[in-house]
Amino acid sequence: MARVPVAAPNRLHRVLNRIPDRTRSRRGRTPALPDLELATRPRPWLRALGLTAVVLVGAWLGLLVVGNVRAPVGPMNTTMALRPSLTGGTKINVSPLGALTLDSHAAPVRLDVNVDQLDPLRSQALVDHPERLSGLQDEVVHDVEHGTLDLAVRSCVAVVTGATALGLAVYRRPRRALTAGGLALALLAASGATAYATWNPKSVLEPKFSGLLSSAPSLVGNARNIVTEFDVYQKELARLVTNVTKLYDVTSTLPAYQPDPSTLRVLHVSDIHLNPASWRIIASLVDQYKVNVIVDSGDTMDHGTAAENGFLDPIKDLGVPYVWVRGNHDSLTTQRYLQRMKNVHVLDNGRTQTVAGLRFAGIGDPQFTPDRSVVPGGDATEQLAGERLADALRAQRAAGTPADVAIAHEPVAARRTDGEVPLVLCGHLHHEGTQVLRHGTRLRMEGSTGGSGLRAVEHDYPAPIEASILYFDRDSHRLQAWDAIKLGGLGLTTAEVSRHLPEENLPGATTGPSAPSPTSATPSPSAP
Repeated sequence: MARVPVAAPNRLHRVLNRIPDRTRSRRGRTPALPDLELATRPRPWLRALGLTAVVLVGAWLGLLVVGNVRAPVGPMNTTMALRPSLTGGTKINVSPLGALTLDSHAAPVRLDVNVDQLDPLRSQALVDHPERLSGLQDEVVHDVEHGTLDLAVRSCVAVVTGATALGLAVYRRPRRALTAGGLALALLAASGATAYATWNPKSVLEPKFSGLLSSAPSLVGNARNIVTEFDVYQKELARLVTNVTKLYDVTSTLPAYQPDPSTLRVLHVSDIHLNPASWRIIASLVDQYKVNVIVDSGDTMDHGTAAENGFLDPIKDLGVPYVWVRGNHDSLTTQRYLQRMKNVHVLDNGRTQTVAGLRFAGIGDPQFTPDRSVVPGGDATEQLAGERLADALRAQRAAGTPADVAIAHEPVAARRTDGEVPLVLCGHLHHEGTQVLRHGTRLRMEGSTGGSGLRAVEHDYPAPIEASILYFDRDSHRLQAWDAIKLGGLGLTTAEVSRHLPEENLPGATTGPSAPSPTSATPSPSAP
C-alpha cells in the first residue's frame, strides 16, 4: 500500500486557503449563514395571515362537528347551531317546506334552527293535562332561552377546541396552538357582542321565504297579518298539537275490526296536499291497525314541482306497500319520483296489480291543475279517463283476473266503473262519503288526510283530517266493514272513529255527506 506523505495535508490546506471564502460577507466579518436564515424567515404579516386562517378554519370545523345543540321547544324537537356568515341573521328550516330567513342581527355568525319533529310523549302530556296549554307560550320562551344558553357554551368549547387542535397540527407548538384557541374564543365573543348590539326584534315582520314557501306564497298568507294576530295563531297551533295526539289516544284504544289474521286491512288516504303532519298520523294508523297496504287516491302534492319531491321520502319508511294514483295536483314528475321507490305501486292507464293479496286497478287524473282556477277539460276529460279504467276492468274480468278495487282521483271518473268492480275509491272533494251506485259498485270517497294541506287556515271552518280503515275478507276479497277516522282541523279538538258495515248501504243509498252528481264534481276556482 502506498504511503501518503506527511506533507500532503499541509499542501491541501494551502490550496484550500487560496479558494475564496464564500461564507463571508463582503466586509469579511459576518458569516453569510445568518443572512440565509433571515431570508427564509416568514415576514410578520404572512405569519399573522396564516394564524388568522388557522383560527377561522379551526373555529368553523369545531362548530360544524360539535357545535350543534338538540333542544326541545315546547312539544317540538329542534336542532340549533351557529354557522359563519357574512350577513348574519337567523334561518329557520322547516323541512320539507323550505326555510324562513330573518334579518335579526348583523354579525359574522348566523343562527340556524332546524325543526326536526313533534315529540309524541310531550304532546300526549298536553292532551292529558289541558291546563298546560295556557302556559305553553311561557314554556316555549323558557325552552328557547335554555337552548340558546346551551348553544353559547357549546359553541365556545367548539371554537376553542377546533382552533387549538388545528393550530397544534399546523405549528406543532403548544404555545401557538393555545394562542389560536384564545383568538377563536375572542372572535366568537366579539361576534356575540355585535349580534347583541345589532339585534332587530322587528325582523319577524319581514321574513324571507325560500324553498316551497317562496314558490307558493299563498300557503303562508300575509306575514304581517300573522304577526298582528299572533295570539290567535298561537292558540290554534297549540290546539293542533292536541288534535294530533288525541288521534294517537283514540286509535290506541279502539279495537280493530277482527283480531282474525285472515282479515286484510287497507288504509285509504287522499288529498294530503303537502301536510307533513300526515305522515306521522299515517304511520300511527299503520301501527295501531296492523295495516297490510295503504291506498292513496291522489293530490299528495300541491304544485307537482320537483322541489316538492323530498316531501314523499317518508313513504319509504312506512313499512307497508303504498298504492298510488295521480291527482290533479300531482305531476308526471311526481309520478316518476314515486315509481323509483321499492314499496310504491303506481297505477295509471288502467294498470292492474296484486298487492297484499288484493287486486287493484287505477288511473291517474288526466288533468294537471295546480292553479285551481284552470279547469281545461272539466267533466268530459274525467269521464274519458273513467271509460278507459272501465275498459281495463272489463278486459281483466274477461281474462279471468278481475280486479277487487278500482282507484281514481276524481269522483266523476270513479263513477264510470259502475258494474265493473265491487269497490272504487276516490277523493278530490275533501269530504268523505259512501254510495252504492246503480249497478252495484260501492263508491267510497275519502276526505283530506292533510286537512286540506297548508291552506288549513284560509277558511273560517278548517277541513278535518280524514282517513279510513277498510276490512277485507282474505278469501273472498270482499269488503266486510270500514272505520271512518276524523280528526278536527286546525283550531278544533275533536277526534271521531265510526264503524260502518256494508249492510248500511242499499243501492242508491249514501253515508256521510251526499255524494255529488257528475255535473257538480268539476272544481270551481276555489275548489280543491
